[in-house]
Amino acid sequence: MKRTEAVSPLSPADRAARRSAGPGAPVLSLRNATLTYGDRLLWRDLHLDVRPGEFIAVLGPNGSGKTSLLRVLLGRQQLTGGSLAVLGRPPRGGSRHIGYVPQQTLQPAHTLLRARDLVRLGLDGHRWGPPLARRAIRRRVDELLDAVGAAPYADVPLGRLSGGEQQRVRVAQALATDPRILLCDEPLLSLDLQHQRTITGLVEERRRSAGTAVVFVTHEINPVLGLVDRVLYLARGGHRIGPPDEVMASSTLTELYGTQVDVVRVRGRIVVVGAPDDGAGHTHDDRTEGGENQ
Repeated sequence: MKRTEAVSPLSPADRAARRSAGPGAPVLSLRNATLTYGDRLLWRDLHLDVRPGEFIAVLGPNGSGKTSLLRVLLGRQQLTGGSLAVLGRPPRGGSRHIGYVPQQTLQPAHTLLRARDLVRLGLDGHRWGPPLARRAIRRRVDELLDAVGAAPYADVPLGRLSGGEQQRVRVAQALATDPRILLCDEPLLSLDLQHQRTITGLVEERRRSAGTAVVFVTHEINPVLGLVDRVLYLARGGHRIGPPDEVMASSTLTELYGTQVDVVRVRGRIVVVGAPDDGAGHTHDDRTEGGENQ
């Protein structure tokens, strides 16, 4: 397993202040939410409110329903039971209020789509009606590429970019419509430490500057430990929600898994020992049960 370093964690007082500072109604609200595939239960009776500016990390083994949760939030998949409100309304696909950073998939070397082309799709790829003004679009694309440090390769085909460079462009695309909610699906997968820090820094800057709520699916909490307000841990059809210190504890994960799990803290890092991987047969692609990685 690739070892990563933690960002200095927020104090409990800092987390409490951040949560209380989020004004208004939740931007995401799940009530009694249940999701199954046939006879297989992913999670049930999930209650979750996400408020503006809140950073939620979603953890759990392969097959626990992490990516499926994002699909539900995106309006691409229906709950089996319960309800979901996104900005006070039922979810719908293609909402300009939601930015989405998908799992990293390196583009083939022969891909001709340029970095700026991908970002532009985030601006008008979902729109109906008259096209936006070409000059305004180009200016906005340049601003986004510059904001994520991708301006030097704006006109380079995606297939010639490294994994870290491609992820910067995907973040720019996700931010194209100034979203109120940012959904990130394993955006750090296969990235080295430097690129992990770059991507988490970009996400955190957006959260701080615009009050954007972040739901961040990850296998490894350490790269975002210092940014997280709450953890949603999914496992074996059950779940736990709370501050990192409460959820990432031996007693909590032992109860959740039904077997002894030890959580060890070493030099600011969290190491989980003994957690069974319920989805060992699942891989990070789009061909698993239900049509998506779970």
